[in-house]
Amino acid sequence: MTEEMNQIDVQVPEVGDVVKGIVTKVEDKHVDVDIPNCKQTGIIPISELSSLHVEKASDVVNVDDELELKVTKVEDDALILSKRAVDADRAWEDLEKKFESKEVFEAEVKDVVKGGLVVDIGVRGFIPASLVEAHFVEDFTDYKGKTLTLIVVELDRDKNRVILSHRAVVEKEQSERKQDFLQTLEAGQVLEGKVQRLTDFGAFVDIGGIDGLVHISQLSHSHVEKPSDVVEEGQDVKVKVLSVDRDNERISLSIKETLPGPWSNIGEKVKPGDVLDGKVQRLVSFGAFVEVLPGVEGLVHISQISNKHIGTPHEVLEEGQDVKVKVLDVNEEEERISLSMKELEENTDKAEQEDYRQYQAKEESSGFQLGEMIGDKLNKLK
Repeated sequence: MTEEMNQIDVQVPEVGDVVKGIVTKVEDKHVDVDIPNCKQTGIIPISELSSLHVEKASDVVNVDDELELKVTKVEDDALILSKRAVDADRAWEDLEKKFESKEVFEAEVKDVVKGGLVVDIGVRGFIPASLVEAHFVEDFTDYKGKTLTLIVVELDRDKNRVILSHRAVVEKEQSERKQDFLQTLEAGQVLEGKVQRLTDFGAFVDIGGIDGLVHISQLSHSHVEKPSDVVEEGQDVKVKVLSVDRDNERISLSIKETLPGPWSNIGEKVKPGDVLDGKVQRLVSFGAFVEVLPGVEGLVHISQISNKHIGTPHEVLEEGQDVKVKVLDVNEEEERISLSMKELEENTDKAEQEDYRQYQAKEESSGFQLGEMIGDKLNKLK
């Protein structure tokens, strides 16, 4: 007698037969089943209701449920039946197909155990902790009762072993989204992102499921010693796409390009006649470049360095030296500022001359000279 035989033809079922039954009573540890055209009562022990541990039979079936059951034992007044065996046979056939095709399916987490999660898919399926998510999960308590998308990664019917993975599904979805996103990226786009991690050479920024690199030179308009000086992990930033290498999945980004340039509105910040503190950045044969604002350098031409004749700027200046400069001219369009140190020297000389002139005028207005005062004192001593 085969499993496909209709229950109407079954008068005395044999072990291994599959029969249909209607649940008539649900006890704590077993279920009573009425099998049409069969004199014996059907009994399903609680252990045969599911591939998983069951506390109460009512957690699995209800009165009037119609079930397909396998006969495991024939007694004079009862048939011992198994729902679990029928579910398992069907499940193994289905799982083998899913394993071969890498089909994605859903299952509810029935239990959280040491080392992972358990699902009921006709047989006991196990999801190891390392295969639950693409990220680390410390506590799986909230996963009980949750429905997950899964694929079969290992199957062994002889050992009743079914290993499932949700992580593989997540990573595949991420990879597909990544590829789709890569196709839409173009140099020049400005995007919102989040700093994921910092390295010595820059910062990796997530721009929608894929990381791009902001090289240290692209973090700021001013010089950056280390990335942590200007950004931190978890920070939301705006970035500009510099280049996209789709074959190698590499994206170059810039934060600097999204920020106002140091020369932006420079005419409002620096005006001719201003006296500024600066630092010598570079010395060249024709003068010295002095930084007067972060990222803004002006040129002190060699003729404007000193009142004294000098052959090269190196004679009086060195890189890194702090100096005072006077602004001669500002050209915002060409990003040029002309500076002078000589004019400040000339102003100093003029101030000294003016002080001396005022001193002389004061003496003359008093009506006598220092020599006369000394002479008077000498006459008194005589």
